[in-house]
Amino acid sequence: MTQRGSKENQFDSAIEGFLAWCRVEKGLADQSIEAYHRDLLGLRTFLQSKKITKPKQVSPAELSQWMLWLEKRGLSLTSIARHRVAMRQLFKYLVNEGHLEMNPSLMVRGPKLPKKLPGTLTEQEVGKLLAAPDRVSMTGLRDAAMLELLYATGIRVSELIHIRKEFWHDGWLVVQGKGGRERLVPYGDQAGDLVQRYLTMRLNQNNPWLFLSNRGQPMTRQNFWARVKRYAKEVGINRNVSPHTLRHAFATHLLVHGADLRAVQLMLGHSDISTTEIYTHIARVRLQKMHGEYHPRGAT
Repeated sequence: MTQRGSKENQFDSAIEGFLAWCRVEKGLADQSIEAYHRDLLGLRTFLQSKKITKPKQVSPAELSQWMLWLEKRGLSLTSIARHRVAMRQLFKYLVNEGHLEMNPSLMVRGPKLPKKLPGTLTEQEVGKLLAAPDRVSMTGLRDAAMLELLYATGIRVSELIHIRKEFWHDGWLVVQGKGGRERLVPYGDQAGDLVQRYLTMRLNQNNPWLFLSNRGQPMTRQNFWARVKRYAKEVGINRNVSPHTLRHAFATHLLVHGADLRAVQLMLGHSDISTTEIYTHIARVRLQKMHGEYHPRGAT
């Protein structure tokens, strides 16, 4: 998988072993593994220019120089941060496997990224969006069921379109997330009733997928994405709305109403709670706005 330059460069086998571990042990998707591969080959080339061909020769100083070199090349802060993650994961793997005693990457600081707050919808806007499809037709009923389930569970659109009927249970469903990891996610009565009505009405009862296109094939991200945008426009939501917007609304609205952060993390399928914590800021701002609007001694 790696590009072998010199047989003496031990980074070739180190990277190859790390990527194999990512695929087999961590179950990372091919896209994530390829990103690691590209970034680590760049690190290998940089270190080789410094006459460093063995992981044991690397010190925090060289890794810090690599970070500065990436910055001078004009890479964005997000891209530099991604390179740093790949580098840290590689050296963590080498320590855990006994190839290194010390991890030189622990002392290397990365760029401080500003927290980007995801766009979301108010509860009133979500209500309008969910009510937009015509629930008399099979296509409209399917769209209504998908929208309702997306907001009821907060799952990713890629997870939504890959739900099989066997994963659908009364009050909860099995979701296959990133890296093939499964989690159980509850849903409410409204979503359950709509999905059940759609399953009863649809023509192809033997197809194993939960949601089908008009051609009887599994729904695609692009198809559903376009339909969400169309419904948002129809109800007068003049912002960029996507299926992911409903995932953000799910998390924000739960926290506004007092849900536990750890529970929201589990339902969203975030491996790190810091990813979920960004929603607490949105919830706090919204609560402050509500207080100012409705409290008798709020904002004047």
